[in-house]
Order: sequence, then C-alpha cells, then structure tokens
Amino acid sequence: MGEHYTVRPLSAMRRVIAARMQEAYSTIPHFRASADVEVGPLLALRSELRQMNPSVSLSLNDLLVKASAQALMDVPEVNIQWSDGELHQFVNADIAIVVAVKGGLVTPIVRAANLKSIREISVQARDLTARAARNELKMEEITGGSFSISNLGMHGVDQFDAIINPPQCAILAVGSAKPRCLAGPNGQVRVGTVMRATVSADHRAIDGVTVARFLTALRTRIEQPSKLVSPVETRCNA
Repeated sequence: MGEHYTVRPLSAMRRVIAARMQEAYSTIPHFRASADVEVGPLLALRSELRQMNPSVSLSLNDLLVKASAQALMDVPEVNIQWSDGELHQFVNADIAIVVAVKGGLVTPIVRAANLKSIREISVQARDLTARAARNELKMEEITGGSFSISNLGMHGVDQFDAIINPPQCAILAVGSAKPRCLAGPNGQVRVGTVMRATVSADHRAIDGVTVARFLTALRTRIEQPSKLVSPVETRCNA
C-alpha cells in the first residue's frame, strides 16, 4: 500500500528554529523546577488598572513580564547569558517574549523591562507582536535578551517545559490560570486562581537553589503585586 501523506518542505524559518532548538537541547544541560502561583491578586490589579485607564488593554502576560523583570532584579544570578565559558551578567532585564507567527516562532525583546511601567510594557509588547506577524521586526529586536517567557496558558495548557533560547540561561513557561481550592486561615477552604510556572535553566550556569529563589521571588511579586505599579504610574492612570 502507498503511504497516505503529502510532503511539505521546511520553510526557511522552520529550518532555523529546528537548528537552534536541536543545538540548544543537545548542548545545554537543561533542568526544570515548577511552582504553583496564585494569580488572583495580579488579575485584580489588572482590572484596577484597566478601570483607571480603559484605553490601555493590559494582558496578564504584560504583568508577568513586569513581575519577572523585578524577580530577575531580586535574583540577578538568573539574569545572564552563557558565552564561550563565561557568564555575561545583565544590568537590566531584557525579556524575550515567545510569539507564534505563521510558520514558526519569534522572540521579540522588551528591553529593560524592570525600568518600564506596565503600560509601557503593554504598548511595546503589542507593537512587537503586531510587527512580528507582518515579518517587520529588526534583527536587533529579536536577538540577545537575558531571559524568556513562553505563555501557553491562553491555549488551555496547564504545564509544559520550554527549551532555553541560547545564549540565555533560563526561560519561564506559563500555564493556564484556573480556579482551585486552597487552604485558608484556621483550616478554612477558599477558592483561588492558580497557575503553574516552570523554569528551565542551564545547569552549567545556574543551580537548583538559585532557580528556587527566583521562583520564590516571582511568586512574591505576583501574589503581592502592589510594587509592580509605582505611585507615579498610579497617579498617571487615575
């Protein structure tokens, strides 16, 4: 019997992705750590900011970029690149956002996300994503970076492992946020919104305890998000 399939040649983009992912997975000793994070307070902050300024359409991912940037400042050992046997320590959090486009993926970078407001991150992320879809990004907008975020939560994925984007040394994989029963004070049960955050890290450069510290810092930033918004930004949004 003949084979029942058609042959599709790889696009130029898919060839590049295949080569980079094969190199990354075969040369980088990946290890992973996960943590459940309650995102209810972050969602509440997003609603509050939207009410203050309805013209700005904030996504959960925008806030996660800001929270991750602050966590990278808390644990700078994760905010690095590997380069020929040496580590490049970044001063600011240059966060690459994994974006799906026709035929593959691109990783536009929000530079110095730790210094940007949530609104600035939102505006820039939308511009980068829109231009990525039109294949209009410049090379300097998709190369480098100190950390990556891949979010499949909006597609109903609970948890996944992401492959590191070299020369970066870590990537955050974000799952969907879902209601879950949680233990409250005095043994009471309450319902909270929880997501699974998984960090893949390069074991040549980062140890497990360091990733645990980063996840703890990220959880704190997400579950106590008041510091994500500066007083000045709050006044400007009002």
